[in-house]
Amino acid sequence: MLDIGQIHRKEYESDADLPGQIVIARAPGRVHLLGEHGEPKFSSCLSSAIDRYIYVAVSQRKDNSLRFFAANSDERKRSSITNLKYKREDRWSNYIKAAIQVFASLGRLVKGLNVTVWGGVPQQIGLASSTVMEMATVVALRAFFKVNITDRDLIGRLIKEREAFFGKPVSFADYAIILNAKADGFIIVDEHKRETRTVPIDFAGYKMLIMDSRVPRFNIEQELRQRRHDVRKGFESLFPKKELREINDKMFASVNLTELLSGLPETIRRRMLFVIQEMRRIGETEEALRKKDFQLFSRIIFHSHEGLRDLYEASCPETDWLVKRGQETEGVFGSRMTGLGFGGCTYAVIKEESIPEYKKRLEDYERIFGFHPIIYEVAPAQGAGLISV
Repeated sequence: MLDIGQIHRKEYESDADLPGQIVIARAPGRVHLLGEHGEPKFSSCLSSAIDRYIYVAVSQRKDNSLRFFAANSDERKRSSITNLKYKREDRWSNYIKAAIQVFASLGRLVKGLNVTVWGGVPQQIGLASSTVMEMATVVALRAFFKVNITDRDLIGRLIKEREAFFGKPVSFADYAIILNAKADGFIIVDEHKRETRTVPIDFAGYKMLIMDSRVPRFNIEQELRQRRHDVRKGFESLFPKKELREINDKMFASVNLTELLSGLPETIRRRMLFVIQEMRRIGETEEALRKKDFQLFSRIIFHSHEGLRDLYEASCPETDWLVKRGQETEGVFGSRMTGLGFGGCTYAVIKEESIPEYKKRLEDYERIFGFHPIIYEVAPAQGAGLISV
């Protein structure tokens, strides 16, 4: 990794004589393992932070300018305290501005800032790189301004500013995973209650492979909106006297789903069946991991992908093929599509000695589909934190 502190000092050497240190923070990428297509008002997801990071360095300026430097691309952006707003042409720096706005709203932004970003989280493949950048920035700024604010409040304020900047809702889950994840466990996030809990795992001898299918994705937001609409319509039909937030997984623990869903239109029935089964799978997976039953964990993960393929219909032939190769490889304990779907990535939990065999099985992918997959080897990681102050 490059020394971001040294890069920062070189970029902003004209401000080097100012009092105060450079504050450096880092935040990990994240991968969803189960549940990301659930209804946010009552569902949970099982996820992990991964050991690919974005680093952010912050220091004071002599003037009221805000200067941003992306070390990876050697790109520079600028703004000011009085003009801290979204601009389409500012692209990646809008996420940093949203993070800065958290502290401007607290009355802490009275002088300009220099900010340097260096990233190792692959972009635009569903690993939350923009959210990671925001979290690394707010963690650095919290220390820089010496603000006494809880993690929960910090996330809440950042979500508020992000939504105001970009004009659309964002997920609490991604922020909570990136900030609260543990290197020795997976994390379960309850989106509605805004609570997290860690499921301990012994990952010694294992890796997680993330396969970028390289499939181009078009108009997937419309497809996903339709699926979310179908799910909400289904729950409203089943429970007309209940608010969505009153629904929970315990309501389906001993219910015959075939009978429960039999009166729904076929498409809505399939979407509902997947979401309810996925709610059950979160609890089943937690129990399997606590018992160190990787065989059961594997079966649950494979079944989840089958549901994404056959019921929720969010996978594609390319990701199905990648998952199938995982099922055929000894030492793979679960493989599944992750993220929005319709392309994107799959993951596989795999014994380290089985990685060469699995990669060999993927050699035919480009010949069959015309895309060359990119494979990332990762492991669970600790949540966002300070590197130096």
